[in-house]
Amino acid sequence: MNDNRQESSELLSLHKIGKTFKNGDRSICILDGIDLSIAVGESVAVTGKSGSGKSTLLNIAGTLDRPTTGTVMFKGENLSIADDVRLSLFRNIHIGFIFQSHLLLDDFTALENVCVPAMIAGLTMNKAKPRATMLLERVGLADRLGQSPLKLSGGERQRVAICRALMNNPDLLIADEPTGSLDEQASAQVADILFSLVQEEQKALLLVTHDRQTAKRCSAAYLLHNRILEPLA
Repeated sequence: MNDNRQESSELLSLHKIGKTFKNGDRSICILDGIDLSIAVGESVAVTGKSGSGKSTLLNIAGTLDRPTTGTVMFKGENLSIADDVRLSLFRNIHIGFIFQSHLLLDDFTALENVCVPAMIAGLTMNKAKPRATMLLERVGLADRLGQSPLKLSGGERQRVAICRALMNNPDLLIADEPTGSLDEQASAQVADILFSLVQEEQKALLLVTHDRQTAKRCSAAYLLHNRILEPLA
């Protein structure tokens, strides 16, 4: 039994998170004393101006970056003191990432792109295909399985990225401006699909968005302003 575990009813809990960057002799504080928690099945949105630290906060929540101060707890485990090997394994099992830029592999088909996380986890392509196919069918891409991302629209590529994030059945989805590069119609479609899948699969969602209307669709929404989180009015 790891001695860094404790009883917790929350899936993810950020406690007193601070992040400071060095710029020559200067220290620049991006986040200061951030507290944030997410339960299973809950969606939480963070909005704010460009440069306010939203992506930095997501990276810390997803263990892609480490806080300068504070702790990141997941199911009672203190990830702030975990080593890089543990964090890499943790991310592939427990977190699905969706970025503004879909980051799909152009040499792979839509189906193969969705299978990638499962293959990294040790499954063969044949064993990964059924769930990948099911996910793509659920987002309306049943007839696009064999297409390269280069032949898909922006909205279709982002739907593939959502399926890829869900492939390993993670506990938590972390989405950084997932509709930010899309037109209004495609943005609405992708947002609808994302919220529907999160609800159907009972996932937790941590979402960064510049769109307040999208943010208010979440269980809770916050504004990141002056290095702190405030409830979104």
